[in-house]
Amino acid sequence: MKTLLLLISLAPCLVHAELTVPHFFSDHMVLQRERAVAIWGKANALAEVKVEFKGKSAQTKADADGKWRVQLETGAADAKGATMLIQSGAEKKEIADVLVGEVWFASGQSNMSYQMKGSPQYADLTKKSTHPNLRMFDAPRVTAVHAQDDIAGKWAAATPETVPNFSAVAFFFARKLHFDLGIPIGVINSSWGGKPVETFTSREALNTLPGTKALVDATLKADANYDEKKAQKVYLTQLKKWQEMTQQAAKKPANQRGIIAPRPMPPKRPLDLEGKPGVLFNAMIHPFIGYTMRGAIWYQGEGNANANAVPYDLTLPLMINDWRKRWNDEFSFYYVQLANFQQPSTAPGTAHPWPLLQDRMRLVLATTPKTGMAIINDVGAANDIHPKNKKDPGERLALWALAKDYGKDITYSGPLYQSNEIKGDAIRVTFAQSGTGLKSRDGSQLKRFEIAGADQKWHWAEAKIDGKDSVLVRSAEVKQPVAVRYAWAANPEGANLINSEGLPTSVFRTDNWSQTMPKVTPNKINKTPVKSR
Repeated sequence: MKTLLLLISLAPCLVHAELTVPHFFSDHMVLQRERAVAIWGKANALAEVKVEFKGKSAQTKADADGKWRVQLETGAADAKGATMLIQSGAEKKEIADVLVGEVWFASGQSNMSYQMKGSPQYADLTKKSTHPNLRMFDAPRVTAVHAQDDIAGKWAAATPETVPNFSAVAFFFARKLHFDLGIPIGVINSSWGGKPVETFTSREALNTLPGTKALVDATLKADANYDEKKAQKVYLTQLKKWQEMTQQAAKKPANQRGIIAPRPMPPKRPLDLEGKPGVLFNAMIHPFIGYTMRGAIWYQGEGNANANAVPYDLTLPLMINDWRKRWNDEFSFYYVQLANFQQPSTAPGTAHPWPLLQDRMRLVLATTPKTGMAIINDVGAANDIHPKNKKDPGERLALWALAKDYGKDITYSGPLYQSNEIKGDAIRVTFAQSGTGLKSRDGSQLKRFEIAGADQKWHWAEAKIDGKDSVLVRSAEVKQPVAVRYAWAANPEGANLINSEGLPTSVFRTDNWSQTMPKVTPNKINKTPVKSR
């Protein structure tokens, strides 16, 4: 008996391993059409594995650790659910109701996590949303110190019962593609509110950029110095105090209780904290690496809108390229520019991190191939960082996909700054994506254009549409202009330049002058007053 136990311990290949696949290979999933899609999982070490789907099959042998992967041709889009059979020896696994269509990956922070039920105006639409061929996989919010190979969750078709819990932006994106293309659409949603771009990026990639490497180094140092017993003691003290305050408040009338502090969270080591570099990459991105898809959509940036953040036109491309390298696929990547937010400013020359980050998002279009940006500086709210309007952001993302991935001849973006030329006492600014012509949203004079001379002092400008795709900008106070800005404020109330499709113009600047940035932290950004220079 002892000899048998010894043989088993020395020869793991003799131990039976259940045939398994990650949770996202499950009933009701959607596979990318017209591609050789990757399917993978675990079985007995060195065992033969066969995958069959719609008359096609692929075989492989598991490695010494029991890991296996195959590629299977899917063919054209198919809305008729089929069964995928995975077999290894006597073990069989059937995955039912599998569709073939277009697959997209959705990620980011709270405005991507934001669910349909958060916007009351979508209640009637939700009741009518029975779309059996529009499906979403919703990943749970989890952390991990090391890269994971699986994550919980399940696929769900769009019904009045499931749609309330769908990511609103992802739903409207998928809904427009589904209606316009007439084929199944699947979205994997893996997002978490309040988190910076660095936590969705691998630490290996972050170490290649000095600014983000400093963040990784600081986290590693904090983790090395982490005292679990001490942290637990502090937590229990805080929890006891919170419980006492809650009990005292409960004895008072409801209108006298005041604001109750949130319950303290159990301590975690720094390398397992969701906002730290690489943590959500390990837990919520890495498991999906290799899932064959058309592209990704992204709504994030609020967590990086502070003066001390590494410039977003460096960190976002870093993450995009990191994902593409790991997927071994130059997939399309479309993101939402931040919405207008906070109290409107009234003076030109506003120095604020919000428009600076918005503009850095715009710059990514020129530096990173196969990217697109949904402009939404017309849907925000002064006192709410989570705009209730999620239809426009989702559908504007879909316009990029329809044009760039599906060959639709459409105007797919709001006007984007293209070039400028000094014309005497004015500057002519030319835009791409003007449609059949630029115009004012409300028919009134164009607003929120600023102009400056070499002294770098900004003045409100008179701006007039001059031709199909250009605007002439001038001010009587600036005789020799050198630079123009548009919508340069956290909330540029009155910004009204749009194209023929009604899509708004992105914030931009033609200068590269540095700014004196107010010190703003993400958790205080809603309370930060807008100051003019």
